[in-house]
Amino acid sequence: MSIVSNVVDKILLLDSGYAYSLVGFLAFAEAAIFIGFVLPGETAVILGGVLAYRHSVSLTVMILIVIAAAILGDTVGYEVGKRYGRRILQLPVFAKHEEALEIGWRRLRERGGKAVFLGRFTAFLRAAMPGLAGTAGMPYRTFIKWNAAGGIIWGGGFTLLGFAAGASYTKLEGYAGRAGQVVLVLVLLLVVIWYIRHRRAVGISDPD
Repeated sequence: MSIVSNVVDKILLLDSGYAYSLVGFLAFAEAAIFIGFVLPGETAVILGGVLAYRHSVSLTVMILIVIAAAILGDTVGYEVGKRYGRRILQLPVFAKHEEALEIGWRRLRERGGKAVFLGRFTAFLRAAMPGLAGTAGMPYRTFIKWNAAGGIIWGGGFTLLGFAAGASYTKLEGYAGRAGQVVLVLVLLLVVIWYIRHRRAVGISDPD
């Protein structure tokens, strides 16, 4: 428990410049490198919101950085998919994600640009959908419209979710006192982890 709390404390004690850079990089890289489902982009965005509540960073600046990074990362992922998608999908790392990839392909065929928007809110598809859209030859004009909409709502929404979580944590901390801080941090972490795993499970198993 102490190890977990120490890790969280280190993240939440980052200087503003490092915080902006780290959160922005993870939000960008999650989709830009096509296999970004191994990166904790969404968790970083939530923690960015917590930092904003603590006045370690500006909430407005953090939201703008996350949105810009998300849109730019997806655009890079789209270009990578357009140029190298077929070859990348042959990599062994994708073998165990065949079902999720099939869902992504099906959603692209059935919903077009809307699939790009909806994919932003599912862990695996958030990382893979831009590349799949590029591989499938979706017109960039269609892609960027839905990509921007998803990036704005996801980036702003999850940063604000972290901001709200920070507010709740502070109130609970006041009631619990110093002795309960580690437990409260762990609870916050578990809520975030459960939410992300829940979204991943829904996104992979939902046939719609």
